[in-house]
Amino acid sequence: MEIIKEPEITEIEERNVAYVSFVGNYMGNAKVFEELCGKLISWAGTKQLMGPDTLLMSAYYDNPDVTPPEELNLDMCMTIEDDIEVEGEVKKKNLPGGKYVVMRAELTGAEEYGPAWERVVEWLIQNNLEIDMSRASYEIYLNSPEEHPEKHHILDICMPVK
Repeated sequence: MEIIKEPEITEIEERNVAYVSFVGNYMGNAKVFEELCGKLISWAGTKQLMGPDTLLMSAYYDNPDVTPPEELNLDMCMTIEDDIEVEGEVKKKNLPGGKYVVMRAELTGAEEYGPAWERVVEWLIQNNLEIDMSRASYEIYLNSPEEHPEKHHILDICMPVK
């Protein structure tokens, strides 16, 4: 794991997203993410919604230390314009903005996601900040690992703070 940008407090804007949901144990399960991402991208592809400014992200709503694994909620999201219609498994909502701790990291694989999140939590504790559980935490994906020469994952980890 390489930290490209140390954690810092950032104001994140509210975003309109299309999303597909999953409830269950996604921890360390790359297949869940691949399936959700595949559904979302194939839906977006038919509508030609994937542009250079489109963000792909995962939104998390639960604390995995407290919530039983089979009850964890995850949304695979992509930013869309307000007027886009959704159907079937694909839903639409606003993800709230606000004050977030954001850390940019380059991970060599799925096994490094947990330690990267732990690094953000440690930073929060060191800086006497409290997680705001009323808003989702995010991973914003900045590249496609399949297109990286070493298959690395480059992402922003975003955790809401009070």
